[in-house]
Amino acid sequence: MTDDEFDAIMKDEKVIQGNITWKEDEDHSPAMEFRIDVQSKRGLPLFVHGRYNADAETLNFALVSWTTGRIYGLDLGRDHHNPECTRVGEKHKHRWSEQYRDKEAYVPKDIAADASDPVAVWQEFCVEACIRHDGDMARPYIQKELRLWT
Repeated sequence: MTDDEFDAIMKDEKVIQGNITWKEDEDHSPAMEFRIDVQSKRGLPLFVHGRYNADAETLNFALVSWTTGRIYGLDLGRDHHNPECTRVGEKHKHRWSEQYRDKEAYVPKDIAADASDPVAVWQEFCVEACIRHDGDMARPYIQKELRLWT
């Protein structure tokens, strides 16, 4: 994918139809996840993958192309090391480039909510990614284990 193709995808209005519900991670980690298809005017095969781990206080949303992989993403709660050895903080975005693919990150100025509020972060993510979500996002339900003392 070229930089121009990426820019065109990001400018293209994208739509998600339906409600988003979180499910337990299939690897049985304490994280909750979702995956939902994205429709675009250009007909590109896209989806969004979300992952939230309340215990680790991490949240990730990624716009993924079936043919290329992650092309745009937001990570909260985990530091990132860029290819040229610069570090970005625990709030960073990944954006596709021909040189680094999705490996280089930058600190966004448009994300005010924090990882403890996935629904608010989702709304901010959708604005910049030019995604219209026709539906609701449920708050992740985290069931804490009850510890029994003997």
